[in-house]
Amino acid sequence: MSEQALAPAELRSVLGHFASGVSVVTASTGAGPVGMTLQSFCSLSLDPPMVLICPGQSSTSWPGIEGVGRLCVNVLAEGQGEVARQFARSGIDRYAGISWTPAPSTGSPVLTGALAWIDCEIDSVWPGGDHLLVCCRVLSLAADPDLSPLVFFRSDFVRTGGSRFGG
Repeated sequence: MSEQALAPAELRSVLGHFASGVSVVTASTGAGPVGMTLQSFCSLSLDPPMVLICPGQSSTSWPGIEGVGRLCVNVLAEGQGEVARQFARSGIDRYAGISWTPAPSTGSPVLTGALAWIDCEIDSVWPGGDHLLVCCRVLSLAADPDLSPLVFFRSDFVRTGGSRFGG
């Protein structure tokens, strides 16, 4: 059986059926705050507390964040679709009109209105195809239990309603 090459558009289309949260990864550099929208984020370990992020190797924002060695993962709340879009754009001031406070452990920006934030230091970085696998040690974190998540599904943001069901 021969391996058939998968077209990137087909892969993106099929994997787009997996609903995910949306995050903005931020850091404070000597030149000011930097940030980028990132869909590839997950919990990695409870002991020690670690999360995994996967920025694209072609990202122009990632080198600044990696250079600092500290970052904050801001899990966006429903209604923050424009924030996600703004931090995904190139060539603009991504912080224009964005309110934030410094995270307690690293000073990285915690975006106002985020569902949750995870303040971290970078532990290790490995190549993973056209992305990087970045393991981060969690230093501090918090969440707002009254908010619902911003969810990305089939190349768009969708509402979840925040209701729970057992199924």
